[in-house]
Amino acid sequence: MMVMTAKVDFKKGMIALAAAAALILALILLLGGKDTTQTAAPAAGSNDARVEFLKSQGWDVTTSPVESSQVKIPEQPDEVFSRYNALQKGQGYDLSQYAGEKVMRYVYKVNNYPGATEPVYATLLVHKNEIIGGDITNTSPQGKIQSLQGGPGTGR
Repeated sequence: MMVMTAKVDFKKGMIALAAAAALILALILLLGGKDTTQTAAPAAGSNDARVEFLKSQGWDVTTSPVESSQVKIPEQPDEVFSRYNALQKGQGYDLSQYAGEKVMRYVYKVNNYPGATEPVYATLLVHKNEIIGGDITNTSPQGKIQSLQGGPGTGR
């Protein structure tokens, strides 16, 4: 039986290990680390841009918001925020990256929600003039909160 030994310089070994870790991290980020559902945040610097965005999702809404206010994204997520953020993630947004930030909330009345018996509202969350999330809320007793995507005007 033959035994081989090698003397390895600790400093050179650590440098090689750090370089290998950096290479692996770079490959993950470049090849597999991108979330393909996240697209560039739509511009929302004006009311017209927000209404046009909602129209592109298939929703016919009032041309002026029925409500606009500043809200703060929670720093520490609770169960309600986690469920709401799961809806956001399903449509390519993630509010957790805005934890502690103040954002604008714009609410529009939806005019073309199929079978609506009570008011339905579209909510957009905007940070630095970009849409970072939102939902469609049916206020009927059996109503639900759903993603912005798939309005009746899209044929989806």
